[in-house]
Amino acid sequence: MGKNRAVTAIPTMDDTSIDSPVAWHFGDPLREQRELVAGNGRVDLSHYGVVTVSGPDRHSWMNSLTTQDFLSPFTSLQALILSPHGHVEHDLHVIDDGNVTWLIVEPGTSQALAEYLVKMRFMLQVEIEDVSADFAVVGAPGHLVGERVWHSPDAYLSTFDSDVYVSKRPESWVVSELVVPRTELLATLAQSSSVGTWAWEAHRIRAGVPRLNFETDHKTIPHEVGLISAAVHLNKGCYRGQETIARVYNLGKPPRRLVRLEIDGSTNELPVIGMPVMLDEKEIGRLTSITQDYESGPLGLAVIKRSIPVDAVLTVGGVAAGQTPIVL
Repeated sequence: MGKNRAVTAIPTMDDTSIDSPVAWHFGDPLREQRELVAGNGRVDLSHYGVVTVSGPDRHSWMNSLTTQDFLSPFTSLQALILSPHGHVEHDLHVIDDGNVTWLIVEPGTSQALAEYLVKMRFMLQVEIEDVSADFAVVGAPGHLVGERVWHSPDAYLSTFDSDVYVSKRPESWVVSELVVPRTELLATLAQSSSVGTWAWEAHRIRAGVPRLNFETDHKTIPHEVGLISAAVHLNKGCYRGQETIARVYNLGKPPRRLVRLEIDGSTNELPVIGMPVMLDEKEIGRLTSITQDYESGPLGLAVIKRSIPVDAVLTVGGVAAGQTPIVL
C-alpha cells in the first residue's frame, strides 16, 4: 500500500480490505485524483479477476444467462448475473475481441463465477477459464483504444438522459479497464503517472457508480442502485431473474435507492463503511462507500429506503450529510 496518509479525514483501509493487494496511493492521493480528472494516470487493478468464454455458442449462451444483449454486435458492455429472484450476484465488465469474450470481475469472485458458468454449460460449444493468474486489469481515465479494453457505459455520464430509475449523475464516470498479460503489467502501468485505488474509488463515488459487494448485498435488485440503464437490456429474451426486473420496472417501486452523501467535513474522522445512515433517530440505510474527495471533501454512497424525502438531511456516524439521489 502507499505511504503518507497524513491528510484530513482519511478513508479507512487495512490489510483486510478487498483492495489491499494493490497500491492505495503513492504519497499524494488528492493530486492523484486531480490527475484522473485531467485524463492522466494508470491504476493497478491487478487484484481483479478475469474469466474467458470461448467457442461458437458463447454469445447466444451468455445472452440466455445474463441481463444484457449479446446477440447484437458489441466490443464492450456491462452485464449482470442475477439470482432466480432477481438479486445481483455478479457484475461483469465484458469485452469481446472477435474470438473470445473476456469478463472482468470484482476481486475474489472469478472462481465462483467460473464454477457457475461451467455448471450452466450443458451441451453447448463453450469453454470457460479463469485466467486471473495470467492476465491483469489496469484502470485508466477516458475511453482508450485497444484489443482488450472495456469502456464504462454511457449510462454513467452526467448528461445521460434516462427515466429508468436514474437521475442526472452528479459527475461523469468515463473510464477504461485494460486486460493485459501479467508479464506486461508494469510496462502498461508505466505508460502514464501512477495513481492508486483511493483516487479510482473517489472518481467512482463522486459519480455515484455502484460497486458489487459495496453498494450491493444479498437482496439488491438492479433498480435500487442505478444498474438498469447501464447493465440491463429491457427488451431481450428470458434470463434468470427477468421476472423481478419486469415487475419492478412496470410498478416503479424498488424498495431502496442509491444516494451520494455530501458529509460535513468539519471533523477529522470519516464514517466507516457499514455505519447506519439515520434520519432523526431512525435507521434508514447503511453507508456503502466512503472517500475524501480532492474538491468536495468527504463523500460517500449509501443505499437507503425509497420513501425518504430527497431533501432530507441525514446523519452517518453522528455527522450531518446532505444527499444527492442517484436513483429516484
